[in-house]
Amino acid sequence: MKNLKLAINCCVILSLSIIGIQKIKAFSIQESAISNNYIAPPKKTIKKTQISFQVEGTCGMCKDRIEKALDKKGVYKAIYDVKSKNLTVIYDPRKLEEIQIHNMVAMVGHDTPLVKASDVVYQNLPDCCRYREGAQCEDGF
Repeated sequence: MKNLKLAINCCVILSLSIIGIQKIKAFSIQESAISNNYIAPPKKTIKKTQISFQVEGTCGMCKDRIEKALDKKGVYKAIYDVKSKNLTVIYDPRKLEEIQIHNMVAMVGHDTPLVKASDVVYQNLPDCCRYREGAQCEDGF
């Protein structure tokens, strides 16, 4: 029984010693950083980024389709202007990369500067939305 108590006491003392050494090392690192006048800059994480790029489209249906394609987690806002063919997207760069946004738009049939929509998806667009064929829409755009 005495041997068991002695073994437990030794383990406790050894554990406390190890913890104390780790704290001393951490303190020494901080102290040397301070003594060298080094202060680590705070890490900034960008949570919102805004990009704009051209997207082929002809009408209000195109606008709805493009904006709906970007109604995903990580996208805060997507606005497509049919007249200028400009898409503005505010998104979280920690969750999405710009190329993913271009891919999402192309997946619903609209070409971007970086990604061309597949011919199969494009051919499934309504006739008034087929911009490659010079389609004109009836809603005034």
